[in-house]
Amino acid sequence: MTYNSIIFEIENGVGLIRLNRPDEGNAIIPEMGRELLDVAVRCDEDQKIRSVVLTGNGSRFCVGGDLKAFNVQAEGISRYVTEITHTFHAAISRFNWMDAPVIGAINGTAAGGGFSLALTTDIAIAAESAKFTMAYTKVGLVPDGSSSYFLARIVGLRRAKEMALLNPILSAEQAMSWGLINQVVADDQVLSTALEIAHKLAKGPTRSFGETKRLILTGTTDTLESQMERESRIISAMAASADGREGIAAFVSKRMPDFQGRMIF
Repeated sequence: MTYNSIIFEIENGVGLIRLNRPDEGNAIIPEMGRELLDVAVRCDEDQKIRSVVLTGNGSRFCVGGDLKAFNVQAEGISRYVTEITHTFHAAISRFNWMDAPVIGAINGTAAGGGFSLALTTDIAIAAESAKFTMAYTKVGLVPDGSSSYFLARIVGLRRAKEMALLNPILSAEQAMSWGLINQVVADDQVLSTALEIAHKLAKGPTRSFGETKRLILTGTTDTLESQMERESRIISAMAASADGREGIAAFVSKRMPDFQGRMIF
């Protein structure tokens, strides 16, 4: 598939996704939603992709939905927004359930749906100049892109409501202190730092990463006993996998493991 609103590259096991509407702050339109879903499926299914970096071209990460495009829809606005959210949400779901870890390189402002997208990454690296805000209720809308699921789990109920209702603009340092991101680096280092992490992860036990991601997701909603049963089943299967056996043998032999990625047995 040829992409128009994103750029996608694969190098040494790392898939690099760049949102590519810089003149519009990488605002989300239906085409971008469809393309993000397509690339998310590719990252999920391509065995060669063992980690993913998500960033934006230009000075902003993503300002959310394209409100100028919203404004011209007139009576078709509901259908227009439905199309965007269905594909955008499906892409986010794929990114969160797939094996490959997703590293966010938040190169600038993350607002609205862009804020939500930043939240969904497994590890988030932000530029010093990055700003974070929800901004939905500021224009009479409500959160989407999974932020109503993730935000309170990350920052707590009080701060989640503060962000959603009062729409404060957080600096990168404030966002890190609230737990929204993992690390703040100089603007010219954000992508290189994210890629360094991604290349390290690309050499790891990819299936183990995926099972761990999924355990953490189900652990936020499941009962203690059912979650422990799931843990038991998955760790047993992983212990019998090629990467599990290699990891154990390497530890015992006091050498670095050579993980193969997604192959289970």
